[in-house]
Amino acid sequence: MSTRDTVLAAAQRLLATDPTAPMAQIAAAAGVGRATVHRHFASREDLLHEIGRRSLDRWAESMAEAGLAAAVASADPAQIRACLDDMIGRFVVDADEYGIALTDPTVVNGPALRERADELFAEEVALYAAAQAAGVLRSDVPARWLGHSLFGLLVAVRDALVAGDIATRDAQDLVRSMFLQGGVVR
Repeated sequence: MSTRDTVLAAAQRLLATDPTAPMAQIAAAAGVGRATVHRHFASREDLLHEIGRRSLDRWAESMAEAGLAAAVASADPAQIRACLDDMIGRFVVDADEYGIALTDPTVVNGPALRERADELFAEEVALYAAAQAAGVLRSDVPARWLGHSLFGLLVAVRDALVAGDIATRDAQDLVRSMFLQGGVVR
């Protein structure tokens, strides 16, 4: 792992538990000097921007690996449900690894990052709309609301993991059951 990647990984871990940690503390967590961190990232905002970029890459990868596009195109309830199960599991892992990207204003509000996040959210919402049309998810709420609801559950699972309120092994099932049972057709 490169020094840059080591700093990023340490920053992601530390910022998940202490979102206000200064660069000196991030450097210590990475086992490098502050000057080394600044060689790779001129400012804390640059570091957070890179974490944001990587978290968006991971979001896109998770949707692709879960087969989102194929599930939406299929309109098949079983394939859509399998995609939802897989995607939610991946998102829970991602929330644990990239938790700071869920709530830090620097990460989520940079113009280029915001534009890409909006595009990815639209892809995700297309899955929820397809799930509604296929009778997998309830259709009496907007598909975008389902996306926001899952986002809220991901913030909750990140916080619960940090606080030690739930075990990592239970996180995926907890989010799946809260989202899918709360979103079933009535």
